[in-house]
Amino acid sequence: MVAQVTMSCMTLFPHTSQAAPRRHGFGLWAVAFAFLAVLAFSTVPTPLYAIYQARDGFSTFVITVIFAAYAVGVVLALFFAGHLSDQVGRRRSLIAALLLAVVSAIVFLVSRDLVGLLIGRVLSGLSVGVVTATATAFLAELHLGERPGSSPRRAQVLATTANLGGLGLGPIAAGALAQWVGAPLTVSYAIFGGLLVVAIVLVALAPETVTRPAQRPPYRPQRVAVPAHARSTFFAAAAGAFVSFAAFGLFTSLAPSFIAGTLGHHSHALAGVPAITGFGAAILAQTAAGSWDVRRLAGTGTAGLSAGLALLVTALFALSLPLFLLGGVITGAGAGLLFKGGIVRASALAAASENRAEVLAGFFLSGYLGLSVPVLGLGVATQFVEPKVALLAFAALLLAGAIVSSWPRRKAAVPVPA
Repeated sequence: MVAQVTMSCMTLFPHTSQAAPRRHGFGLWAVAFAFLAVLAFSTVPTPLYAIYQARDGFSTFVITVIFAAYAVGVVLALFFAGHLSDQVGRRRSLIAALLLAVVSAIVFLVSRDLVGLLIGRVLSGLSVGVVTATATAFLAELHLGERPGSSPRRAQVLATTANLGGLGLGPIAAGALAQWVGAPLTVSYAIFGGLLVVAIVLVALAPETVTRPAQRPPYRPQRVAVPAHARSTFFAAAAGAFVSFAAFGLFTSLAPSFIAGTLGHHSHALAGVPAITGFGAAILAQTAAGSWDVRRLAGTGTAGLSAGLALLVTALFALSLPLFLLGGVITGAGAGLLFKGGIVRASALAAASENRAEVLAGFFLSGYLGLSVPVLGLGVATQFVEPKVALLAFAALLLAGAIVSSWPRRKAAVPVPA
């Protein structure tokens, strides 16, 4: 009887060694869906901030604090749990992160004051931190299980699309629901909470790709280590991550407030447009770039980011919504290329280092600091100066960072192939 139960569990919840290639193919799409759902849920509050502001009188600074709470959760997860799937298994780690996202959705549904929003955002960030690291590795392994010996490009495209596509999908879906469906602070969280539950079931049926060690090594947080001879190259990559994530943070935090407060457009559906167009432009730009080398990625990304930020600032001074949306598209494309250049540099350093995970941990830490610190500073600045003046200063800082990310590339100590 025990043997029958064991065989049944192996069939339903197979390890990669017992799973057929088609099971890996199912698992690939199940994990991609889960990745998309978690990242989309993480940006659902973006178009709803205006509703919270109108209901509770939140200032722009409070909105940025709520947004920063999410980034804190992501950073904590990257340090303390992002690497644990190597030991406990991809499927188990991913399901735990999905459950955490479901708890976050429940918190948003039952506790709608400031404390509830902060707790919900931290939980969402913790979930994203685990999912980002785990799902990316899981997709690559499932792809190879389905198509042994094939190029990893398919898994990379799926990971990028699920990541950036999810970040853009959440605001546009939540904004449309808030505009045309009643109870906007309930419906969006309920729908995405249901999708997360579906994702849990699908991931549970995917094959495991990691064999857990017979004796689990002692726990330690993820470390950040960079070889001394490669620090200039690493700092260039880290600056690129910081700047690109800061631009993405603008789309998912204060852009809706600028549209409503400065430009005078109060449509909830419109509030989600900057995110979907910005992240969509980033995906398209990265795909179109193909196998560009790092210099071309950094140079073109810096130029695109400069042009896009200039349009965003001009749009606030000219009170032009079309110009603001166009600026968001160009900014997103430039940030996408800059981030791709940074990850190419960081990956090259990691491949040449004995401390691969530590190098990448430092790179993503820079990115998520960029997601929170500049946007939080922008929110503080709007309390003392006009939003358009604050955005001008924000743009100037980002451009300086973009230049720094491009500057050391000719002196790179480690080859950085495309």
